[in-house]
Amino acid sequence: MHTLLTWLGTKDLDNMLNDEHAAISSIATKSQQAFDKIVILSNKDEEKWGHFERFLKKRMTISNRPANDIQVYKAHINSPIDYQSIAKVAERWISKLSDEAETLSINLTSGTPAMTTLSVLIGKSKSNVNFLQASPSNEIIEVNIPIDFAQAYVQSAAKGIASKVTSEPRMCSAFNELTAYSDIMKSVVYKAQKISGSELPALILGETGTGKELMAKAIHQGSLRAQKPIRVINCGALAENIVDSTLFGHKKGAFTGAEKDHPGLFEQADGGTLFLDEVGELSLNVQVKLLRALQQGEITRLGDTKNIIVNVRIIAATHQDLPLLVAQGKFREDLFYRLAVGIIKMPALRDRLADMPYIVNQLVEQINHLNSKHPNFVSKNISEKGINVICSQPWPGNIRELWSTLNRAFLWAESSVVSEQDILNAIIKKQNLNRDCDISMSYHDKVDIVQLTDDMQKKYVKAALKASGNVKKHATKMLGLKDHQTLTNWIKRLGIDSEK
Repeated sequence: MHTLLTWLGTKDLDNMLNDEHAAISSIATKSQQAFDKIVILSNKDEEKWGHFERFLKKRMTISNRPANDIQVYKAHINSPIDYQSIAKVAERWISKLSDEAETLSINLTSGTPAMTTLSVLIGKSKSNVNFLQASPSNEIIEVNIPIDFAQAYVQSAAKGIASKVTSEPRMCSAFNELTAYSDIMKSVVYKAQKISGSELPALILGETGTGKELMAKAIHQGSLRAQKPIRVINCGALAENIVDSTLFGHKKGAFTGAEKDHPGLFEQADGGTLFLDEVGELSLNVQVKLLRALQQGEITRLGDTKNIIVNVRIIAATHQDLPLLVAQGKFREDLFYRLAVGIIKMPALRDRLADMPYIVNQLVEQINHLNSKHPNFVSKNISEKGINVICSQPWPGNIRELWSTLNRAFLWAESSVVSEQDILNAIIKKQNLNRDCDISMSYHDKVDIVQLTDDMQKKYVKAALKASGNVKKHATKMLGLKDHQTLTNWIKRLGIDSEK
């Protein structure tokens, strides 16, 4: 498909009244390449648009050229010389049309200098865009812009890099809030930095509480969209009956209580990022509507008939196994592949032992700061043994569970130093019912180990030793054994190495 994009000029309208050619009609009927689609942008004289469409279709028909897809679209700009709003409109349309068409031609004659300038700047970034203009006698001129903006940018960037080669290397500031001392987390941050510099959709996977939203915000802040908004929505809380209004907005009167027009999250995030947390919770009906917005780059407000073009980068996250949901028919396969381009897997806290002391210190600082305004609060720290106990626990709830546990420990601890026992007492008892996976236990967990096979016994004994910090007295109670000598005998029989 070959497309022409143009602004509607004053001379185009004036000549139309005299049934004479101007730039748009001349280019449309005389260009070497016939256009299958013509998109015309305008912010004024709306009452004349229909007349101009009919005039141009008539001219195209006389010239034996396609005339079925010609339309004037409203451009929401502040003024004909407002670069910011013009750039926003031009970026939307040029990106959309260049993606759809084999070639996109842009008319540089009609419209204001601001419109022409921005059309060139944005259009030069697309490989299939060319430029046309009409002479005063309505002759068609193919315009060759003799500047390679990409090369000019590369040269400028190279100079900037060269001037900083003696500086110390440092992590992108957008990722500074992510604690990354462990090898596994360093690898994750490295991948996230590469993804942030692209425009690709991102899918963040990981257990609950692993920091998926923090990672999404870091990716946004490290991207070229950092100065644009990021909007966050928990899809698990997105009721199906309000999804249209929440994501896509609504027009006044669309439903009872809709007292004014409301832009949805896609419009609010235009130019920026939309973070869909727990995307695996979306119903199939909602997934269909989301897929349409992603594929076409346009939305329709509830109660409206006009399409709105949006430029939004999607970052999705879930703790669920999306491929399994796809296999079960609970998540659309086409939507999955649309989202799963740049994939980031957030590691569980138990796999980040090197990060644990730093994370604990950060949380301790936050707890002390949050409670500092209370007149009776005394700032507290955690003992070294307390930190060792924290590192030995599995934390299935990850950072959220650790945060809650530390708050409980700080609340009940009598001393200014939170002890090992204070931490152990703050851990909530949980039941581990899944015996088909690797075993992890918290301090208060109990099992009847006698009824398990030797293999399962070994896993539970090792898990109890780890969770108790290799204190046999505690591990014995956790396993439901008679005394610690019995545990010692089991350790020998099962061939388990023990520090104590």
